[in-house]
Formats: sequence, C-alpha cells, structure tokens
Amino acid sequence: MTPSVEVSAGALPPHTLIVPAPAKVNLFLRVLGRREDGYHDLETLVVPIGLEDRLHVHAFADPAVFRRLSLSLELEGEPQAVAGVPLDESNLILRAASALSAAVGGVRGFADVVLEKNVPAAAGLGGGSADAAATLRALNDLWGAGLSGEGLREIGAGVGSDVPALLVGSAAIARGRGERVEPSPVPALRLVLVPFSFGVSTADAFRWWDEDGSVAGPDPDRILEALRAGDPSACAADGPANDLETPVIARRPELGRVRDLLVEGGAAAALMSGSGPTMMGLLPPGRDRIDETARAAIEGISGRPVIQTETRAGGPGG
Repeated sequence: MTPSVEVSAGALPPHTLIVPAPAKVNLFLRVLGRREDGYHDLETLVVPIGLEDRLHVHAFADPAVFRRLSLSLELEGEPQAVAGVPLDESNLILRAASALSAAVGGVRGFADVVLEKNVPAAAGLGGGSADAAATLRALNDLWGAGLSGEGLREIGAGVGSDVPALLVGSAAIARGRGERVEPSPVPALRLVLVPFSFGVSTADAFRWWDEDGSVAGPDPDRILEALRAGDPSACAADGPANDLETPVIARRPELGRVRDLLVEGGAAAALMSGSGPTMMGLLPPGRDRIDETARAAIEGISGRPVIQTETRAGGPGG
C-alpha cells in the first residue's frame, strides 16, 4: 500500500501539495551477481529516515484546457546540499513526471515543482529516488491519475532502482534491480550519518565490485531477526553488511577510518549506506549520539558535520 500524500498545515493555493521525500539507509545490501542487462541482482533492506527533502508541487491536468504537458523545476537549499543536482531532464523528478504521464496515455496540463534540497547528492541516501517517489505520489493525486500503489511502483522501477521501495513508505526488502519489494517493518533506530565532501556514483561502486571479483555476503536472515528485536549490533557481527562497502573503501580508505571511529565512539555497528560514501553508525538502545572526541575526529576526516537522525517506523510524515 502506498502512503497518502502529506499536506502541510495551513492554507495552500489550489492544486498544490507540499510533500516530504525522506531519504533512506540500507541496513543490509547483498549483491547477488551481474545480470545480462548490465545491472546487478540485489537483496537489500531499505529504511526511510528522518532526513528529508520537501517538494512544493503545483499541478493540474485537463485535456479540455491544455494541449500538452509542461514541466518546470526549481531548486532551493544550502550550497552543500544542492551541489551537483541537475535541473534538466536527467533529474529524477522530471523523469518521474514524464513517466507517469506516459503511463496514463499522456497528460495535458502542467506540473511546477520547487525542490527544497536537504539530502546530499551521490551519497548513498537515495535523495533523488526519494524525490521521484514523492513526485509520483503528488502527481498521481493532483493529475487525478488514480493509479494504485502497485501501479506507481511499476512506474518507479523504470525511473530508479530505489524508487519502488521508497514508495512503500516504511522499511522494505527490495530484490532484483529493486523492482520487487516486500514491506518488512523494523523498530525505530537512532543513527549518526557521516556525509563526505565527495560523492560516489552508483555505477562506479558496482563496477568496482565487479573488478574486485567480489561475492555476495552471508544470508541476512540473522541481521533482519536481530534488527526486528531492536539489536543493531548484528549489522557488523559477520563483517560488512553491505557488499559494496569493501570495494568502495578500497578506493576511499577514509571511509574505513570513519567506520572504526563510529564504533569507538559508541555505535553498536557502523556500515556504508547504499553505494556510499555516507557511513552510518547505528546507536544502541538508550544512546542518542557518539562521543564528542570521536565526532570531532570524524568531522575532521569527512569535511562535513555529522547528522543525527533516526529511522522512520511509518511512511512519509509518519
């Protein structure tokens, strides 16, 4: 089931929604092998977190009034957040809008989107995919497309591999390229996120996995069972819970130093999210931050402030 669109309190102009776009972390990620189409089969636990972008979407469709579809996108945010975010057709917001229009036979109308950007780009946090998922939810409503959650996820799979899971609105296991999703709730966990002043492209991370002859990690059933019991330490018990972590750290060893510092500073486990480079520390119950000495050392390496957040037990706005 796809979560409903959140509308901010207070009066909004007609045909307008303000929609949250929560980022995600991967609490485990297995790469099962390269496919004939060049992609990789995955098994991963995608969990939305408190860090989010927000979309202001003004849109309307009526074939009796409009002859074609018009799309526009504006960007707001701090320089570190907006750096590297495209405003052309490669942006996943515009790709999602175009894909939704094509799926319903061609929308005649408009969609004007203002993106408040808070999630770093190319960070392994699914910021662009979260924006695409929020766009699909909002425009499905504002354009009156009337698609089901399953229908939106089918469209989302063609936009980005993380989009179907982020449309679920809660923790979900994603398989295949990410198109097969299954809700898999886990209790809320407190996190410390460590973004870096550089990005890692998803294509590079998977290419490095191929080049290094990497193999899939252990079956994640034990990790999932422990997480559901509120024990995040299992994410590091058998080595990296993210199969992309080792090849990425081999090229960017500072990520490994940050991982060790997170554990020294009090995290129950530390691992890379997605294709990186963001590292995350999973805090044990009763703890809401790492030691100040470790935090200062981490920020000296990463060049960015750490981010305190937590996983979301529910969907956007939940």
